[in-house]
Amino acid sequence: MAQAIIQENSILHGDYRKIVFAVPEMANTAKAGQFVHVRIDERLDHMLRRPFSIHDTDPAKGTLTVVYKIVGAGTHILAEKTPGECCDLLGPLGTTFTPCADDVVPVAVAGGYGSAATFLLTRECKQKVVLLIGARTQSELVLDDAYRACGCDVRVATDDGSCGVKGRVTALIAPLLAENPGKKFFFYGCGPLPMLLALAKTLRELGLDGELSMDEIMCCGVGACFGCVVKVNDPASPQKWHYERSCVDGPVFPLEKIYLEH
Repeated sequence: MAQAIIQENSILHGDYRKIVFAVPEMANTAKAGQFVHVRIDERLDHMLRRPFSIHDTDPAKGTLTVVYKIVGAGTHILAEKTPGECCDLLGPLGTTFTPCADDVVPVAVAGGYGSAATFLLTRECKQKVVLLIGARTQSELVLDDAYRACGCDVRVATDDGSCGVKGRVTALIAPLLAENPGKKFFFYGCGPLPMLLALAKTLRELGLDGELSMDEIMCCGVGACFGCVVKVNDPASPQKWHYERSCVDGPVFPLEKIYLEH
């Protein structure tokens, strides 16, 4: 836990914001896939922390960056904070994405600002990252330009066809495989739950491997309250499942643990 000084709190576009915290101890240890639990302010009606995926870090500057969308009272208050103010941060928390082997192509599959959670892979992976990003419409796309600036191969799908391929983000997988026969891929996913379940189903049908960030609404963030449980496969039987906590057992889960309704 640390008092983090806000260095920047800027507009990306629309309701999307980027906030940069000066918090050296976390900047030096955070990994792709982890999150921070933020205390917005000291008011009793805001006593519960808000979890945010760690978008980026700069250990040399001691900064940690979060990308968020204004969706409720907490994020409205966060958006009004200015440089020099402090937030109480707990973290880095949760499991991490696993950097893939040198002969494997890393592919991040993101829905909306789920791309925030996979961005650190561009620094942790030695190989060029492929980003498959989907959104309802072009105005809902976020961070695709940041990935391009890092040299990533960015491919876009929108439900309405306003940018890239018209359709779901999973429609981008087959063309990628067809263009790269013989190559090995490892997939990293983050986004809305329906997208992640569709992604898990597609990857399994194609015999591919990966890890997905299964975020749930969190209360304590440290495994005590069991408010953020997700269904995962029971290793003893593929037809059975049990609950695990996304805050400490996840949020990143290997593909084989993702439970799909039979």
